[in-house]
Amino acid sequence: MTATRIPDPTPPATARSIPRPAEAMIRYARHADVAYPDHRPEPPPLLEVPLAERLRRVDAGEWDDDEWTAQTEAWTAAADPRYRALVARRRPDPHTPTIRVGVKDTVDVAGFPTGLGLRHYRHHPKASAPALAPVERAGDLVIAKVVSTELNIGIGSGCLNPYFPHIDPAGSSTGSGVAVAANLCDLSMGTDVLGSVRWPAGQCGTVGLRMTHDSRSLGGIFPLSPAMDAVGWVARTADDLALLWRRLGLGALVEPTGAGIGERYRIGVVDNVRDGSCDPEMLGAVDQVCDWLSDDGHLVDPVRLDDLWRSRGDAWQLCARQAWDGYRHCRQWITVPLHESTERALRIGARVDDRHCAAILADLEETRREVPARFGDHCHAWVLPLDPSTPPDLRVRGPMASTIPAPGDPDYDRAIGYTPIASFAGLPAIAVPVRLSTVNGAPLGVQLVGPPGGEERLIDLARRVQRHSGDLGLRPR
Repeated sequence: MTATRIPDPTPPATARSIPRPAEAMIRYARHADVAYPDHRPEPPPLLEVPLAERLRRVDAGEWDDDEWTAQTEAWTAAADPRYRALVARRRPDPHTPTIRVGVKDTVDVAGFPTGLGLRHYRHHPKASAPALAPVERAGDLVIAKVVSTELNIGIGSGCLNPYFPHIDPAGSSTGSGVAVAANLCDLSMGTDVLGSVRWPAGQCGTVGLRMTHDSRSLGGIFPLSPAMDAVGWVARTADDLALLWRRLGLGALVEPTGAGIGERYRIGVVDNVRDGSCDPEMLGAVDQVCDWLSDDGHLVDPVRLDDLWRSRGDAWQLCARQAWDGYRHCRQWITVPLHESTERALRIGARVDDRHCAAILADLEETRREVPARFGDHCHAWVLPLDPSTPPDLRVRGPMASTIPAPGDPDYDRAIGYTPIASFAGLPAIAVPVRLSTVNGAPLGVQLVGPPGGEERLIDLARRVQRHSGDLGLRPR
């Protein structure tokens, strides 16, 4: 995992000579062990061991903590400069934990600074966000804070997608998706407002879970849209997420519903996606999943979500307005300059008037009162594409102006996407990659949406999907 060798300066400088700029820079690079951009680090052997096998060895007393620490430290030194997912990290004391957890930079963790994705801001919280309590009860597992976009709504994380360098890792929880894909973390906590966990997970080829909206779980988490903010988790596979869900007791964050994992499920395939907004490749991924589930004996039938479908644009407008309302207060203590894309998103929110915002909130509350009746014994989950389009290829896509689509924007119906459905209804949803695009090699993902408190069933369904999709051959590049 040593970096590409940096050549010795020629001719060498003597002890008393003044080095030329090139010589001085080469000396610095050698001293800093800087890697050239074309360097492709290879994970060391212990990081290639699947998580389940790693924990089996730990439980059996067959794990070498010293060697694990040495290899994870070497990998972090080689991989993080390339993928740029970490903003602060904790050194092993004395060993790297066998489960490595990262936390988004908008979530407070005691002992780490919170930077909110801003270059020139940080505060030092005395207490961790309550949603981290299960993780912290399991041990000193948080090893790093990971990248967030500015205030959750800026553009440009600076991260490199580990498996798909030409694909935008997307979303405000970009660092969570990238850190897990790069094997810098095994689990990462992010936040999902309108897809902020599901997009990075899906576009990095990992699995991302948005949890049921619950205001009680959001303390210590920087609010973007309190009506739709939710805790989220990213793991490399659904099997890993299921294992960590049980081992770390993450289910304690969910209100008990009595609905456990079943043998057979009734799946509603959201038919609205066939109304013309969805690319054939994305529809093909959903059809493939439906075939797999049907072959396994699950009941798969179309379902229409016309009222929720119409709420997608309102969800974006509500997010923008609540972001603006929140910023008007936090700018009293966040006085640093913002990126133009962040300011542009806030200006979109400022244009949403009070009456429109109140009407959207009233619709949201009514939706959440009636949406549980859409599930039950007759329907356990919905399935639909993660997005209308194949993940964008950075080699051909032009720069984005704002993360918030505004009514009247070109291709508005596709821009608002499908992820707001779960967000507006306050529902849990899981993004899972199914196969790779034949167009640009990007991961094609679906999302499974369930009733409030239905996280375990969604994880189980994602596991069943991945048993069919198999190993997609993903390795950091």
